[in-house]
Amino acid sequence: MDFAWTEDQLALKSAVLRFAEQALDYDVTERDKKAEFSRDGWTRCAEFGIQGLPAPAEFGGGGSDALSIVCALEGLGYACRDNGLLFSLNAHMWSTVVPLMTFGTPSQKERYLTKLASGAWVGAHGMSEPDSGSDAYSLRTRAVKKGDRYVLNGTKMFVTNAPVADLVIVFATVDASKGVGGVSGFIIEKGTPGLSVSRKIDKMGLRTSPMGEVILEDCEVPVENLIGKEGMGASIFTASMEWERTCILASQLGAMQRLYETCLRYAKDRKQFGQPIGKFQAVANKLAEMEVRLETARLVLYKAAWFKSQGRHALAAASIAKLHVSEVCVHNCMDAIQIHGGYGYMTEFNVERELRDAIAGTLYSGTSEIQKVIIAGLHGL
Repeated sequence: MDFAWTEDQLALKSAVLRFAEQALDYDVTERDKKAEFSRDGWTRCAEFGIQGLPAPAEFGGGGSDALSIVCALEGLGYACRDNGLLFSLNAHMWSTVVPLMTFGTPSQKERYLTKLASGAWVGAHGMSEPDSGSDAYSLRTRAVKKGDRYVLNGTKMFVTNAPVADLVIVFATVDASKGVGGVSGFIIEKGTPGLSVSRKIDKMGLRTSPMGEVILEDCEVPVENLIGKEGMGASIFTASMEWERTCILASQLGAMQRLYETCLRYAKDRKQFGQPIGKFQAVANKLAEMEVRLETARLVLYKAAWFKSQGRHALAAASIAKLHVSEVCVHNCMDAIQIHGGYGYMTEFNVERELRDAIAGTLYSGTSEIQKVIIAGLHGL
């Protein structure tokens, strides 16, 4: 087994690190307080090519495989402390770029994928509803076909990027009698009559990533904006989630590395009872455990990305990675606060924000409990 990155992957990661350090890591604490999305940061990432990493070159993307993308996003997470911006970038890529590049028609790709891959447009994804979260396909949003259009009615909750989105991919039930097989995906542009974003949702963490409700009231969508065919919603959503669970936590690996190094420096510099606190076994043990969690998280995530890059079925590996990385990231953030003591609880030290941001990882893209259900279900349980 070869655990080494290729020269091209290392070059990409190095370029991302330099870019993020110079262009993205500023005013994070203040923007977090204000829950302010960095459109400037988004534009800089677009100019670098982040949003287009998974998209084919012919549509303005980087054409990168999953393993290379994980490598790049890990570097981005290490050098950029704005976890909310990184979350918005990931939501954009995995829930709008990937569905269009995988299931979109040539005309849809030409019209929409090029704008999303370039970062000129911000994408959002509407699946969750006020009454359906983990039970993703129990949708109340309905789509009724009338001539050359579908008329959509319903509400989508927890939509990342909704307040700033130029395009939303919405899932709705066309034929309730078919259950999951009756769900379809639709492309809806900003400004379409009947489409509105009701409010900005305030959150515990990832505050610089905007979130809102999407409301559909007799919203007419042309038939050419149906993604794939009627009833393909579950296939589209599953494919997106496999990509998302494989790649979205790569930036958390980078954040975990940065946080570990921060704690290590603090443990060497901070003195109590006449010696660095790292000399005390309680602190040293926490640092050792943080490093073990970081390395095991890398292994499971890299494996899932390698499976994806090889064209192999990655559902189980992606769910294992999503479960493990999200949980150990929270543990490491808790240990980081304990190592820093009272300073770790203070906003100015930037440690408490890492915990608030990390907790969301156990919820989005399927909760930890749902990942366990998926993993067990693949064994017939």
